[in-house]
Amino acid sequence: MATATPAQGAASTAPTKAQAVEVSAVSRREFLYYIWGASIVLLLGEVGAATIWYALPRFREGEFGGTFRYTPSDVVPAAGEAPITVPAGRFHIAHMADGGLVVLYQVCTHLGCLPKWEPVNTRFACPCHGSQYHLDGRWITGPAPRGLDRFPLTVVLHNGETRSNGVDGWPIDISDITLDDIAQIVVDTGARVTGPAHGAEARFTGSA
Repeated sequence: MATATPAQGAASTAPTKAQAVEVSAVSRREFLYYIWGASIVLLLGEVGAATIWYALPRFREGEFGGTFRYTPSDVVPAAGEAPITVPAGRFHIAHMADGGLVVLYQVCTHLGCLPKWEPVNTRFACPCHGSQYHLDGRWITGPAPRGLDRFPLTVVLHNGETRSNGVDGWPIDISDITLDDIAQIVVDTGARVTGPAHGAEARFTGSA
């Protein structure tokens, strides 16, 4: 059997030298491709954001879909009296005899006609198919599937207190104050609240 010489043994145990890996530099053409690609992505992002911004509905104050601000003497009737209609906002402001204040969408929940207030019968009546509603918008009779829809209302008092029904749209209790205590009422026609179901009992919303 042949015996390895010391030189051969040293050669077999010596570490193998790693081969150098050459990385080619980015060419001018590739660099321009990267720049163009990034520019196109940025441009598309800006165009998309601008499109979404202009496509989203934006409403001015005092325009249907926006907010309406009033002093109570302008639009709040005395408790128990006929509601006041605001055509620009497409709503009625109703003040119940028990002190509840609510804003009702002017459109019937059946087929979109415009119920009118009947002072003799003290109710809203739809001229198209006969649906009728209480002063606070609750359903009485007719083919309408529910009571009148509502708009969120915020009552701002002179002392800084606010009362709101933005969650459920039910009348706000103002029986413990006078209209002179109210600095402003704010109606948001951009956030309609679904009207109450058949047979719903009258109730107040809590103070915020």
